[in-house]
Amino acid sequence: MTAYVLKRLGVSLLVLLGLSFVVFMMLHFISESPARAVLGQQASPEAIAAFNTENGYDRPVILQYFSYLGDLLRGDLGRSYKLNEEVSVLLWQNIGRSAVLSLAGLVLAIVIAIPLGIAQAVRKNTFFDRTVSTFSYVLYAMPSFLIALLLIAAFSQAIPIFPAEASQTNSPWAIFIDPVAMALPLITLAVTNVVVFSQYQRSAALEQLGQDYIKVARAKGMSERMVLSKHLLRNACIPLITLVGLQIPILLAGNLIVESVFNYPGLGLLFLNSLHREDYPVLLAYTLLGGALTVAGNFFADLVVARADRRIELKK
Repeated sequence: MTAYVLKRLGVSLLVLLGLSFVVFMMLHFISESPARAVLGQQASPEAIAAFNTENGYDRPVILQYFSYLGDLLRGDLGRSYKLNEEVSVLLWQNIGRSAVLSLAGLVLAIVIAIPLGIAQAVRKNTFFDRTVSTFSYVLYAMPSFLIALLLIAAFSQAIPIFPAEASQTNSPWAIFIDPVAMALPLITLAVTNVVVFSQYQRSAALEQLGQDYIKVARAKGMSERMVLSKHLLRNACIPLITLVGLQIPILLAGNLIVESVFNYPGLGLLFLNSLHREDYPVLLAYTLLGGALTVAGNFFADLVVARADRRIELKK
């Protein structure tokens, strides 16, 4: 197991290194220097040249990348020119609120999707299965911002149960401090994941229901509840673990939309505002964070799957 973990860790670090280079180059080609965004469109060529020299933007791009990589290794993510604040501080101020919202949405989606998917598999091709699948396909085709707007129209305008704006507290525990204000953002995040998770769980459960060990358990006279909980659940959930790992960075993107629609102060709203301001260091840090979450999600999903199914480790 140790060799497998070290191998996966090494691959993850290489991917992160490649990601940092690709992201740096992409943003560099979009804007070679943030001088115009910082100094204004009316800045003189002399002022721009002085800014580039002072901040190292006049050096060859490969040297800029190595300098940036060295800063990353020291934990320095740069400085926001627009907000005059360290990027790491800005991320730290907002990451807690986004993380709690994402985690709550993910947990809620898993709690709903697993029993829903298994129930569909057990009742394959029944009215219940077809109805849930139909609603899932419709919701899957809808972008998350549309789901958010429909929820606001239904439960904030037509039936004023929840406010249209999320809680504005600076505490990362806004879901527990002001659950009414956070209900619609949480539901929006959960709905988009329930649709994917439940259908994936349904397919995995259907595959396991056809296996011999399920038939043997039923032939022994074991109750259907015991068959599903003791034998089916663990094996049917193994494929879902990988999907959950892949959803972690998608939650970050989902937060961007949800936080924008509901005006929730988190990483997503920080990124959107930085995009409007052309705040290059913040954009770069946010993009790298999304990539790092993708790699971390895959890494931990692989470890959990290998732990749950030893055959995975033996094949590697």
